[in-house]
This record gives sequence, C-alpha cells and structure tokens, in this order.
Amino acid sequence: MKIISQTDKDFDQIIESTLKKRCGEIDNKVEGAVRKIILAVKQKGDLALFEFTNKFDRINLNSANIQISAKEIQSAYTKVPKKNINALKRAASRIKNFHRLQKEKSWKFKEATGTVLGQIIKPICAVGLYAPGGKAAYPSSVLMNAIPAKTAGVKKLILCTPTPRGAINPYVLIAADIAGVDEIYRIGGAQAVAAMAYGTKSIPRVDKIVGPGNIYVATAKKLVFGTVGIDMIAGPSEIFIIADGSGNPEFIAADMLSQAEHDEQAIPVLTTTSRQLANKVISELKSQTKRSARSQIIKNSLKKNCKIFLVKNLKDAALISNSFAPEHLELAVKNPYRLLKLIDAAGAVFLGHFTPEAIGDYAAGPNHVLPTGGTARFFSPLGVYDFYKRTSLISCNKAGLKNLAEPVINIAEIEGFHAHAEAVRVRVQGIKKF
Repeated sequence: MKIISQTDKDFDQIIESTLKKRCGEIDNKVEGAVRKIILAVKQKGDLALFEFTNKFDRINLNSANIQISAKEIQSAYTKVPKKNINALKRAASRIKNFHRLQKEKSWKFKEATGTVLGQIIKPICAVGLYAPGGKAAYPSSVLMNAIPAKTAGVKKLILCTPTPRGAINPYVLIAADIAGVDEIYRIGGAQAVAAMAYGTKSIPRVDKIVGPGNIYVATAKKLVFGTVGIDMIAGPSEIFIIADGSGNPEFIAADMLSQAEHDEQAIPVLTTTSRQLANKVISELKSQTKRSARSQIIKNSLKKNCKIFLVKNLKDAALISNSFAPEHLELAVKNPYRLLKLIDAAGAVFLGHFTPEAIGDYAAGPNHVLPTGGTARFFSPLGVYDFYKRTSLISCNKAGLKNLAEPVINIAEIEGFHAHAEAVRVRVQGIKKF
C-alpha cells in the first residue's frame, strides 16, 4: 500500500482507472450456464428444480419436503444462544421503526373544471426473497429485505434458501420468522430465482425478487428482470472514507478492514488531507490484518483494491467521493455536517468518528441493501417504496374534457395518431347528447 498524492502526475489517471475497475463485466460462461438452468426450470418446473438441487446441494427434494415446516422454524430457536435471538429482535425493531416512516399513501386532487387526478399506492402482491445458506448465511440481510416488504403491506412473502446436504442455518429461519416471512423453501441458486420468476407446482410465482446471492444468483436475477422486478444487481462491497487530521487511524483502519473481509473483490478507499494520518492508517491496516480471523481474504482485498489518496482539502475529497458515488461513505472529520453539504451521491453516509459502517449493517435501522459500483448516482437504498406499485388516476367530467380537448387533439394529430384525436373529438361533439 502506498499513498497516492494529488500532486502526483498520474493522480487523475489512477482515479479514472479505479472507477473503471469497479464496472462489472459480463461473464459469458456463467451467463450461458444460468440461461440453461432458467430455461430448464421454465419448461420442466419441479422436475428440473429437484434435479438441480440434487446436483448442486446434494439433497433429494420433492413436493412434500421442499417447504420448511413451522416445526423446523420453531426448532431453530432452540439451537442458538438466546442473546443472539434478542440481538436479531432488537435489530428488527429498529429496522421496522425506520422503515415505517417511508410508507406512502394514495392521493388525489380536483381541478376547478372538475377533473380529478391522483395516484393509487398499493403493495406488490407477491415477493420472493433469496437468502444464501450454509456458512455464507446472513440473517441481517433477511431482516433488511423482508421487513420493508411487510411494512409496505406485501401479502405473500416467500423465502428461498439453499440447504447444502440438508443443513439449515438456524439464524436465517429465525430472522425470517421475526420479519414475518410467510413461506420458506429449501432451494437455492439460479434454479430458485427461476422458480420464483416463472412458478412451478411447488413454488409460487412472485412479482418481484430481492436479496443477495453469488454470481449465479445475481446473473439469474438479471436475466429474469422484466418477467419480474428485482431490487438491484449488487457488486463488490465498498467503503470510501474521507478523513482530516482529526481522524483516528485505529478506527479508520478497522472500518476499511470491515469491508475488506467480505471478499477479495471488496474495495476499501481512504481519502485524507493528512499525510501523517495516512501513514498511521497503513500501519494499523498491517497490524490489524494479522489479528483478523479472515486475514488472507483481507490481504488479497487490500493488495488488489485498497487505495489511499492524499488531497489538498476536503472539497477535493468530496469531489472524488462524488465521482465514486460509493456504497458506504464515512465522513471521519471534525465537522461532518458541513462536509455533508458537498456530497451528491452515496448509498449511505456515516458521520463522525463514532459511527462505524458496521452500525448501519446491522442495527441502526436504515437499510443495508445499498447501490454499489457508482450506481448511487441514480439508485437508492432498498426501502418500503420498492414494494409499492403506483397507478395513475384520471377522471374527467364534461367540463374537464372540453378544457383538455384542444391540446390533446392538436398533439395527437402532430404525431399522426388521428384515432387518438378522434376519440376525444367524438366525445366533445357528443357532450350535448348526454
């Protein structure tokens, strides 16, 4: 790791190459394999679903055992420490309280001519949630995906999670139960996404699919988009920290490692106005990595993706951050609210020296499903609003129709749609008959 200074000749070039590196490339081999899985499930339904599950997860499924029973869910509570259950419940409570504030209502208004315009807000009817299984299980993601859906009023929320060799992660089941998931199925991979998108005899078809997964799951979500809605295509986890001389090197290094431990593709970036701080952070990264249980993953992530930028001032740091539009942005500065005014794009912002990104991952309340790879420029965190469908409402009386007839007829004829114009004209001409 070396410090990249704003005075270096290749500084802008390094920034640009770092930005380009985050853009995900299509893996044609993976996409080809996923297309075959999706087509097989679409055509053969349960038969293909059971075959793929046997092949990949080494478990024999049938229509009788594919759904995880209520008894199995309740049994999960007996397999883990009570303090961990309480932690999940406390996190769930905070997530619910935050997301309740995002609820939307239908609205309408009446113009002077009598025309009524408005918007009808209704929850999506059925949502499918994917949750990784086995060792890579994340109950926090179950809470973050399921709670906004239920808060929006989604009536049917199902969850699909792989159970390799029959192993069920108890925390996934507990989190799903706490969040109000209606049905849980022991299937995973691209085949689970396909089953939720098209429906099989055993798996109900849904309207939207959310939740994290490996490259096969992410590719499957991408390919079924349009048949169903999806949340987003998540890239590698990333953290961008802006720090001045008041920053604590130990804290900053710890937060960078909290992202680096996700996987080797994770991207930890520090931009600071203090060379002294940068040097101390580098020392802390080295010493803390040695103590980490995931040290090899962290080493590879730091080697491949870690960047430490030295800039002249915080305004320049904010400009670089805005070009990154990072998933997680920490403002480890003396006056974080002042700097916040310069920030245009970020998935989530963590202010001050005592707000680690990990707080947002688990128990603060805001959603941790965030846009990655610079997509915070136009995407938002997952929320209640992602589980609504909006319908426009239009109602004209005779006066309202006459008021709008002229511009509608004119524009329709400009575009060559004479039948559109006539549909309005015949009504205006027939007003006196009614």
